[in-house]
Amino acid sequence: MTQFPSSHGELMLGGVRLSILAARAGQTPFYAYSRSALRQRIIELRQTLPTKIKLHYAMKANPMPALVGLMAHLVDGMDVASAGEMKVALDAGMAPHDISFAGPGKRDTELRQAVAAGVLVNIESFREVDVLAQASQALGLPARAAVRVNPDFELKSSGMKMGGGGKPFGVDVEQVPTLLANMGRAGLQFEGFHIYPGSQSLSAPAIGEALEHAYALAVRLAAHAPGTVRLLNLGGGLGVPYFPGDKPLDLTRVADTLERLVQRAHADLPQASLALELGRYLVAEAGIYVARVIDRKQSRGQVYLVVDGGLHHNLAATGNFGQVLRKNYPVAIGTRMDATPSQVTSVVGPSCTPLDVLADRMLLPEAQVGDLVVVFQSGAYGASASPHLFLAHPACLELLV
Repeated sequence: MTQFPSSHGELMLGGVRLSILAARAGQTPFYAYSRSALRQRIIELRQTLPTKIKLHYAMKANPMPALVGLMAHLVDGMDVASAGEMKVALDAGMAPHDISFAGPGKRDTELRQAVAAGVLVNIESFREVDVLAQASQALGLPARAAVRVNPDFELKSSGMKMGGGGKPFGVDVEQVPTLLANMGRAGLQFEGFHIYPGSQSLSAPAIGEALEHAYALAVRLAAHAPGTVRLLNLGGGLGVPYFPGDKPLDLTRVADTLERLVQRAHADLPQASLALELGRYLVAEAGIYVARVIDRKQSRGQVYLVVDGGLHHNLAATGNFGQVLRKNYPVAIGTRMDATPSQVTSVVGPSCTPLDVLADRMLLPEAQVGDLVVVFQSGAYGASASPHLFLAHPACLELLV
């Protein structure tokens, strides 16, 4: 993982040696996120994508308040998936006008909170139209609304399908004209569309095709809109490499597609901002998960390093967050970076389940009790996406360095 150098045999993050970070945390396990890596990813996107493309951070990828506070100064908008996330975004200083709220199960109270806060609600059902109208009338405030569309296509080669076919997300495209008419009658402040066909794709052609389809769909639906399209959220889909053989996404090819869409939007949607909603792509590679070796054992010739962290803190790295076939995340012995990998080793957590495996038969340097194991690509869907209460093990910490 070249974004993190090493010095005197130890991994460095934010200019600090791993053992010093552990001492600063006061415990293991912990997550550490690099401010410089987060900033650099935004810089790369700004330099490569068309200047008129807005960057939105999908907070569900990592809602750590300090990290959200940093991102609030780097991105153009923030997308939240609950009233709890909305509070974090507002507390971080993100302007209400630049926050959007998506999710298929918004409670009436959450919709009322969104109207009161002045954030944009991505409508995902006919019920939400009625609840927003009632909240708007009761509060005497406009209900800002866009339509999350369940498209009639999906993002090919994606890790997670968010659109196409039957889905709990959004409103089926064939029902959207009727929904738009209802929004007009209800007096909602229509602002645009949200179309998110899938995520975690490393195929630039597949992403480009999905972007083209999403744009064409939005133009078609705009003819039925009760107001001017001011925002077109084209979703994300940009993936990061996790496993052996994964190749980084060719961002320049995605940028070429977006440039064509920006040019077409001058005529088709002249008052609309085009936005990408990115979560994993912004934060995954900026984070590491660190656990300490508390035991070393052999079982029938297999070496096991037992660490004090595992699936209860980093479910995704153990393969239990959607992987069909388990693969190893990049893992290193962070206190032996200069040592030659010489031993096939499995790194396992402390939980009483065979699912608690951070590294399965990987070639690693020989490690001992007290060494620090690092799991890379851990900046997204880590702490907040893991079952912290499982078996009542101690909680982990999160550091922004």
